[in-house]
Amino acid sequence: MATDIYQRKINYLRVSITDRCNLRCFYCMPKEGVEWQEAKEILRYEEIERIIGIALKLGINKVRLTGGEPLVRKNVVPFIQRVAKMDGIKDLSMTTNGILLASKAKALKDAGLKRVNISLDTLNYAVFKEISNFDKLGDVLAGIDKALEVGLTPLKINMVLMKNVNEEDALEMAQWTKEKPIHVRFIELMPMGGTGRSCFLPVEILKQRIEDQEKILPVEGPSGAGPAVYYTFPGAVGTIGFITPVTQHFCHQCNRLRLTADGKIRPCLMSPLEVNIKEKLRQGASDEELEEVFRQVINLKPESHHLEKEEYKGKRRMSQIGG
Repeated sequence: MATDIYQRKINYLRVSITDRCNLRCFYCMPKEGVEWQEAKEILRYEEIERIIGIALKLGINKVRLTGGEPLVRKNVVPFIQRVAKMDGIKDLSMTTNGILLASKAKALKDAGLKRVNISLDTLNYAVFKEISNFDKLGDVLAGIDKALEVGLTPLKINMVLMKNVNEEDALEMAQWTKEKPIHVRFIELMPMGGTGRSCFLPVEILKQRIEDQEKILPVEGPSGAGPAVYYTFPGAVGTIGFITPVTQHFCHQCNRLRLTADGKIRPCLMSPLEVNIKEKLRQGASDEELEEVFRQVINLKPESHHLEKEEYKGKRRMSQIGG
């Protein structure tokens, strides 16, 4: 397994298969200011598969498919089927907004996808539309139920906590875990790509609000590579987790690289550093040369970000990186 210069073991690759999405959440892909890449710039499936194969040779064994919204890309199920059969892969998962999940969950499970994370910032229909610009909450809820039914589990819900936007909805989301076998993670908004800091709210404030109402107990979280710290209500069937990328960053344990939809490998979500592997691949690079690109990126991995005291300096928004 490859290690970086800070002796962190790198075994996780997040792969964005598209920069497109069927929602327009203001903090990720707003209506204005985000231009989609031309189709020729997006990696073809066979190119993504070759890059994943190189990563597996270097000891990466966890792969997460992201977007944009990965389920809007055509022929995603056969692609997953091929990736799931690759030697060395232990965990193949996906982050999705859940809108298309109800119709695709069984096929995804049958293809070899193990589990899904669903991005959902509220259970309030009006707030959902305010955030995403679409009235699609019912589709997401149907997708969650179907994913649980077919066994795309453990099923995690990612809720980005935003001051004066959905902070009042967070308590309802936490209560949801009492009756549904889901793992709700509250995530601090990362001020990048123009989102600014006006909506930022430390998750510790939410945790204190929950504890002021009733007791929660620390618990071991579900399987996966995430950095959440988990709790549960006594007797609940699910858990709640808190992820603090800004106030208490977890860079010291970061084990991941990111492949963007347009073929750049990034050593850190919060750093503008990236290396163009697509260019090498389309110029006919050998496997050994592509392995060297990965090693170069691993050696570029910074010790930590500094979002707690300075603005993100990159130009890409979250949707253009893959989250």
